[in-house]
Amino acid sequence: MGQLNGGQTNVSEGRERTVTNGSENREQTSVATATARSSQPQSLSMNALSAVVLSENEGRRRSLAGVLSGTQAHILREGPLPSLDALPSFLEGECDILIVDLLDQTERALEIVETAVASHPAITVMVYSPHLDSELLVQSMRAGAREFLSDPITPSTLTEAFVRAFVRRDESKRQKKTVGKVLVFVGAKGGSGVTTIASNFAVALAKDTGQSVALLDLDLQLGDAALTLGLSNKFSTLDAFDNQDRLDSDLLSKLMVSHSSGVQVLAAPNEHNVAQPPAEDVMKLVSLFRQDFAWLVVDAGSHSHHYAERLYEAADKVYLVTQVSVAELRNCHRLIARHFADEAAGRLEVVLNRFVARSDEIGEQSIAKVLSDRPRWKVPSEYRFVREAQNRATPLALSENGITQVILDMVRATTGKKVEIKKRKFGLF
Repeated sequence: MGQLNGGQTNVSEGRERTVTNGSENREQTSVATATARSSQPQSLSMNALSAVVLSENEGRRRSLAGVLSGTQAHILREGPLPSLDALPSFLEGECDILIVDLLDQTERALEIVETAVASHPAITVMVYSPHLDSELLVQSMRAGAREFLSDPITPSTLTEAFVRAFVRRDESKRQKKTVGKVLVFVGAKGGSGVTTIASNFAVALAKDTGQSVALLDLDLQLGDAALTLGLSNKFSTLDAFDNQDRLDSDLLSKLMVSHSSGVQVLAAPNEHNVAQPPAEDVMKLVSLFRQDFAWLVVDAGSHSHHYAERLYEAADKVYLVTQVSVAELRNCHRLIARHFADEAAGRLEVVLNRFVARSDEIGEQSIAKVLSDRPRWKVPSEYRFVREAQNRATPLALSENGITQVILDMVRATTGKKVEIKKRKFGLF
């Protein structure tokens, strides 16, 4: 097929615009199309868009790719029609446009269109057929295609379709607001149990809300949040920091591992290191998580970091995990005085971990006095459950025990659900 010749039909936002053999019949139309034209810059850099071309016929693939090169668009990849399971790999990366040839295997091609539209709503899906067919046009619209291309396809007509895709992509990015909430867990001292609380909180949060939850391990030296959940990671938080120049949602998703509860985990490095990422890099990573997840749970470890102040400021809530000991309570007092005075105090909740009721060592009144009346949660000391969970790499949140119930109460208080106070030995402060 030397050059694509014939006519073109374009579907935009459910309205039709047809060009056949050089004569135009236009339905005056779509607000989206008008907006696209009015906002089109005179020197639109079409290499800002990337495209994937799928066709069973190698000759047509090359012809379509040749026309695309006339628009200066970047061809991300091209190939035959993949299986539905393999489709996501074709759409990896910054894919803005998918062009699917309908000619040889129409039914399968339309299935690919429908799947791509459902799984990647930000991508503009275009279909191609050498000849205009009204029935095929309707089928393509129902499958979700936004552009119907037929012969002849010229760089100028394709550029018009790309302008609409360009506007859609930018609009999609503008609508992708930072809405995710950030919950930071920090320990008053090493060994306070911050990772156990944070990782099980993330699992309980995912189970109770059904929303997207990410767990970020910022303890780059000795973090083990992934191990606590029984996960093995190939990549880590350090890889995210080492690739800041190209870090985006797609790359971030490849660095994480998934837990059966639905929690996505960006684990700490498997090897000990002394990395100290700049505060700007940490906050960029947090911001990216907030764009993609409803909830971000951060295991900040128990070390004092130079980015701590900015992390706490970005947090919707900070859980300060401590045990009832003189050294840890003293550290809590220091952290509260430095980071959570005045207006920041409302974001802080102190978690007394491994708490033993009616202990004669340090009374609850003394604890409340040291912590300025801010402690709220008491997690019971249930050594057997914790040890079994650690050895089996199974989250505590997946079993019934006193610790799980308190963590679930924490989750529901955070999400605004009613916390049912039961008569039990341990619970709300």
